[in-house]
Amino acid sequence: MTTMYDVDSQELVIKSAEELKKMPEIKAPSWAPFVKTGSHKERPPTDNEWWHIRVASVLRTVYRLGPVGVSKLRTKYGGKKNRGVKQERFAKGSGSILRKSLQQLEKAGLIKFTEKGVHKGRVITPKGISFLDKIASQIKGTQPAKQPETPETAKTPAQSKPVVLEIIPKTKALDKAAPHEVAEIKQEQKAVKAEEAAKEAAEHKETKADKKSE
Repeated sequence: MTTMYDVDSQELVIKSAEELKKMPEIKAPSWAPFVKTGSHKERPPTDNEWWHIRVASVLRTVYRLGPVGVSKLRTKYGGKKNRGVKQERFAKGSGSILRKSLQQLEKAGLIKFTEKGVHKGRVITPKGISFLDKIASQIKGTQPAKQPETPETAKTPAQSKPVVLEIIPKTKALDKAAPHEVAEIKQEQKAVKAEEAAKEAAEHKETKADKKSE
């Protein structure tokens, strides 16, 4: 069975965001076009659909790390803050964005609040697992499958190695070649020399014939 771990995370988030747009519970707040995702950011996101992408990323993170709360998510979505000439420092991400993302996902039934010992926070629900795994299966299905090797296409280790041409000196070629390739290299070098000798003989005959005709 295909799970979200079997596909590329970025592709999974983008496809999940497209599916989350169809859910009425997942909608961007009115202040989404103007807000920054953290104090370490200098400008708001340039993508108009960034809210659904962030919610899809949060859903994937809850699947991986749950139970997880706003505090841990703020650390995950934080970054280095530019302080001018001063040394950069780490700043956490926006808590309001993450809190509302969790609330919307919980309202849609994809995550739920739970307590496991000393840990408490949101975890993925069976509906959320099915949602992500279904998208992962769709992504896996669009990827071209590997064709099985046939006797014609299968190569032995000796055939898969590059052939040493006459450009490489004889001693260097034999030193680098495997023992079972030495005979083949010698035969190729002999064939090349024979071809060169034949070409030289033909050229020599042509020059003689030209001189006689003159």
